Amino acid sequence: MNLSLDYTDCQNIEGTLTISGSKSESNRMLILQQLYPQISIDNLSDADDTHHLQQALLSQTETVDIGHAGTAMRFLTAYFAVKNGKTVTLTGSDRMQNRPVKILVDALRDLGADIQYKDKEGYPPLLISGQHLLNNAIRINGDVSSQYLSALLLIAPKLEQGLHLNLIGKVTSRPYLQMTLSLLQQLGISHTWEGNSINILPKREVNPINMTVESDWSSASYFYSLAALSDKATINLASFKKDSLQGDSILVSVYKNFGVETTFDGNAITLVKHSKPKTKNLKLDLVNAPDLAQTIVVTCFGLGMACELTGLHTLKIKETDRLSALKTELEKLGAKVDVTNESLILHPAKIINPNITIATYNDHRMAMAFAPLALKVPLVIKDAEVVSKSYPKFWDDLSRLLR
Repeated sequence: MNLSLDYTDCQNIEGTLTISGSKSESNRMLILQQLYPQISIDNLSDADDTHHLQQALLSQTETVDIGHAGTAMRFLTAYFAVKNGKTVTLTGSDRMQNRPVKILVDALRDLGADIQYKDKEGYPPLLISGQHLLNNAIRINGDVSSQYLSALLLIAPKLEQGLHLNLIGKVTSRPYLQMTLSLLQQLGISHTWEGNSINILPKREVNPINMTVESDWSSASYFYSLAALSDKATINLASFKKDSLQGDSILVSVYKNFGVETTFDGNAITLVKHSKPKTKNLKLDLVNAPDLAQTIVVTCFGLGMACELTGLHTLKIKETDRLSALKTELEKLGAKVDVTNESLILHPAKIINPNITIATYNDHRMAMAFAPLALKVPLVIKDAEVVSKSYPKFWDDLSRLLR
């Protein structure tokens, strides 16, 4: 489905939305719930990724297909590795079968896991035979995808001796690791993080507990962009915490650069566009929040700003090569963009080409990141239904604000 958008007449935006639970928190809690059935969960994400993970965890079949759900692939690889006596083939979409998983598989094998590649070395599909994993020490680069590391941390308390994780070099996406550790701490699972060493003690059972998922800051980012690209905006979003576990909550400080202020009231936030951008050239290191890159770049382009974003090396192995995709689509709109393996430089643009069709590359964030640009020029989002991966109600919510 291609979706034509034209919001050029909607420059004064007011409205209230409730955003679904965080996909990142939901997926971690679902793994923990399977390991510790004493857990109950409120406000789960309604994203496709979370539904796929739920179905996979409840599946009794020998083959588990998680489609495009990258987080599910990483988390389930570790989860099935500790399900003693259960053998499954874990697979996904064509794109998923070309997303590397070797670093995680090697780490699990070091712990004693029995995992075989069924096709191409280093990539799904995987044949996993669950075992009691007796080893407890791993050395792994700290700059790999945080999902690899979180997958290991989630199963750690169920290992016979817990886990000693030694991170080599610079640690990226640190907030996502802190999120995982915080959830373990809520369950009474002891851990330490000193320097580059994380230690987690084993815990067989936990006390009954109800866990509530905070709404998704990544989903909120598109409304921050909408506010920044408008002339005037007051947007209320629920439910968000000032002391959020989510790394993408840096939106509050990032979007001050675009003249958008955030106020907290209980579990709600209000975004107010009150001034023009405070800089003409935005420089950010997004190593701890790389999923915000697409939204921020499109905001800068829409405002005629330059930006230099670094810390983006993990974007090349997402649903698509996001750096290449951004360059291609922005240049169709009239931008000049330079990319490396871990950075993106956007040069200031004086015009935005109208009526361009934005390809989405099976990537939900490409669709949602470019949508706010329809405040500036009419455009078309190709395969708009791809948003269901993380935010199925996105187009409905956008229409509610801009009708």
